[in-house]
Amino acid sequence: MGENEKTERLKNLREQAKLGGGEQRIEKQHEKGKLTARERLDLLLDPGSFEEIDAFVTHRSSAFGLGKQQFLGDGVVTGFGKVEGRPVYVFSQDFTVFGGSLSETHAEKICKIMDLAMKNGVPIIGLNDSGGARIQEGVSSLGGYAEVFWRNSMASGVVPQISAVMGPCAGGAVYSPALTDFVYMVKNTSYMFVTGPNVVKTVTHEEVTSEDLGGATAHGTKSGVAHFAAENDAVCLQQIRNLITYLPQNCEEKAPSVKSVKPDSAKASKLDSIVPENPNKPYDIKDVIEGVMDKDSFYEVHELYADNIVVGFARLDGRSVGIVANQPLSLAGVLDIDASIKGARFVRFCDAFNIPLVVFEDVPGFLPGTDQEWGGIIKHGAKLLYAFCEATVPKMTVITRKAYGGAYDVMNSKHIRADYNVAWPSAEIAVMGTKGAVEIIFRREIAKADNPEARQKELEDQYSEEFAHPYKAAARGFIDDVILPSETREKLIRAFEICQSKVDSVPRKKHDNLPL
Repeated sequence: MGENEKTERLKNLREQAKLGGGEQRIEKQHEKGKLTARERLDLLLDPGSFEEIDAFVTHRSSAFGLGKQQFLGDGVVTGFGKVEGRPVYVFSQDFTVFGGSLSETHAEKICKIMDLAMKNGVPIIGLNDSGGARIQEGVSSLGGYAEVFWRNSMASGVVPQISAVMGPCAGGAVYSPALTDFVYMVKNTSYMFVTGPNVVKTVTHEEVTSEDLGGATAHGTKSGVAHFAAENDAVCLQQIRNLITYLPQNCEEKAPSVKSVKPDSAKASKLDSIVPENPNKPYDIKDVIEGVMDKDSFYEVHELYADNIVVGFARLDGRSVGIVANQPLSLAGVLDIDASIKGARFVRFCDAFNIPLVVFEDVPGFLPGTDQEWGGIIKHGAKLLYAFCEATVPKMTVITRKAYGGAYDVMNSKHIRADYNVAWPSAEIAVMGTKGAVEIIFRREIAKADNPEARQKELEDQYSEEFAHPYKAAARGFIDDVILPSETREKLIRAFEICQSKVDSVPRKKHDNLPL
């Protein structure tokens, strides 16, 4: 074979690999409103930056006629590229080849890039679109899944891992995305479940569609498995590009920094009047975040799940920070099971990747009720407490209004080693709210009064004067300062400047045993 023939052969093989399962299957993919594996990578990565690895890999199975069906790449496109100029490793499952099913070689390709990502300290982005294990390969494909899962576990906290579920993801396949840091889903074209609608119907006699059982909306609002639910493939991939800009490459790097942009002046000017005089009246904590942080920098995570707590990334004076904030607009901002889990997971991610934390606190306590107690609010609430206790990144807390009871302790209080804690003049730091406290302390006195209602009002006024303010806590050093809301941005910026070289650690241990 001459040189020209060898060159031509390479060109032909490259073209063959790009076609995946062929033109007809590509058309079917498009008919479903989905992009192909390679089209997705084109949108995810900077133009011209993708370098493919293992394009010529084929499966090694001959059972059930598989030997007669060979496709270059074996159902997954792997390699590396750049997002906003920064390197990432990627894999993108190709549904046009055997329905994107995972074979032994398919898994080996994914494992190879995961190993390389770990060695080189680079984020991993996986685009999932697969019918599951390749049944014809039996236990070999199951072994392949386990190899991927093990690497997901080992990479956790070492490099950021991001999953996009852009088609089916069922059975054992769901556990790889579940082990990663962030899960994106696409509405109406993607779903995740351990057992599908047919099995559910057989076992529990429930009739449910794939979308209702495990679609983007279900996992975005009910289970919390999905952090983001995008309208289509293109939006999903752009959202991932945005997320990457807030994250360091690995656990050894500090959070990235860009040019500082002052917040919108109208939003910043509203801070001094944002908290209503009536303590029972709600306001939107996102308005506080946007009034303090760099303009248009807030990137919310888990927006559709447990909306009584708000988490996400933002920039403060150009620096990437993690935000955790109680939301008075939902359940008055109380902590419940879902909010505790949501907050804890986010705090642990930020701590693992050196992203400083800013907490905006307005919390009346934990949600009461048998559902919460029997569901384990004690254990789940402890997760959030544990996450803040364990975190060694710079930690700041701004108490905007209520900080009651055990929830005050949990929300990054000075006692669990927060670095800079401040309160607005509207803050109320106490064991409980005025009405409840008076009813407990003065129950007998109120009952004996000639006018119980008037006496209760009088006692509530006295209690408020004594406790419904931040100055008792300030006197004990439990908060570092009482500040005007309009001063918040500058105060936090200065505090972060002094904490940039913070060194803190936890006691030596094999690993922790957080309350799962």
